[in-house]
Amino acid sequence: MNAEHPTLADVVSVLEDLYPPSTAEGWDAVGLVAGDPSRPVRRVLFAVDPVADVVAEAVEWEADLVVTHHPLFLRGVHSVAATTFKGAVVHRLLAAGCGLYVAHTNADAAPRGVADALADLVGLSDRRPLVAHVDDTERGLGRVGTLDHPTTLGEFAERVAQVLPTTVQGVRVAGDLEAPVTTAAVVGGSGDSLFDAVRATAADVYVTADLRHHPASELRERAVFEATDPERREAGTPFLVDVAHFASEWPWLAYAATDLSAGLGDGTVTTKVSTLVTDPWTHRVGGVGR
Repeated sequence: MNAEHPTLADVVSVLEDLYPPSTAEGWDAVGLVAGDPSRPVRRVLFAVDPVADVVAEAVEWEADLVVTHHPLFLRGVHSVAATTFKGAVVHRLLAAGCGLYVAHTNADAAPRGVADALADLVGLSDRRPLVAHVDDTERGLGRVGTLDHPTTLGEFAERVAQVLPTTVQGVRVAGDLEAPVTTAAVVGGSGDSLFDAVRATAADVYVTADLRHHPASELRERAVFEATDPERREAGTPFLVDVAHFASEWPWLAYAATDLSAGLGDGTVTTKVSTLVTDPWTHRVGGVGR
C-alpha cells in the first residue's frame, strides 16, 4: 500500500475486513458499486444515503470515494444511463473520478457497526446482539443490554431525542412515560420484524425506526394483556421508542470513518462524515397540541 495514497482496492480491503460481505443478509446488495480499484484514494465521504445531494457534496469536496449505508441498487438493472435518477448518480460520480461503496446489513451486524453506535449513544452497557450470527457473540442484528443509569421511559426518550440527529418526525413513544426502564434493545433502521426477539429478551424498551401501525399496536396490546402486575397493566413491556430511519443509522458513520482511517494507517486518507439530513420527510403539519 502506498503510504500516501492507498488505492481504491486497498480501501475496499479494509472496509471488507470491518464489514465482511458474507455477513450481509441474503437479499442485500453490498460492496463496490462504482469505481476503478487501481485509482488512488485521498478523500472518503461517509453518508447514509447515495442521493443526489450527497453526490453533490462529494464532488464539491473532491472526494475519491463515497461510502454509504444504503444501497443505490437493491435489484438488478439493465441500464445505468443518466436518463434515470440513479443512473445520473452513477454518471456524476464517475465523471468526478469518485467511487461508491455500500456497507448495509453487514455494517448493521458488525462490532462498532450501526447497532453498537446506536447502543453507545443511548447508554447501553453489558450488551449482546439481539439476534446473534451463528457462533459469534459479537456480531449480529441489534443490541440488547442494561442502561447505564436506570430512568423513566419519558427521560429515556428525551435522551434519545437529544443524542440523535434532529428530523421532522422527531421521536415517538408508546408506553407510560413515568414507568421505570433499566434494560433496552436497539435496532438501527426498520425493526418491527424483530419484535419476537425483543420480547424474548424481556427488555423494558425497544428503540428502532419505521414502526408500522399494526405491528406496533399488536405488540403493545399483547404487552399490556400479559403484564404480571395488575395495578400497572398499562406499563406492560417492552415500551416503544420510534425514531427516524436516517437518524438511527447516522451515528455509525463516525465509527466507520475512524475505523477505516485506523485500518489504512493514520494520515493516508482524509475522511469526512456528511451532516446532510437525507431523511425524506421535510415538514410536519398539526400533531400533538395543535
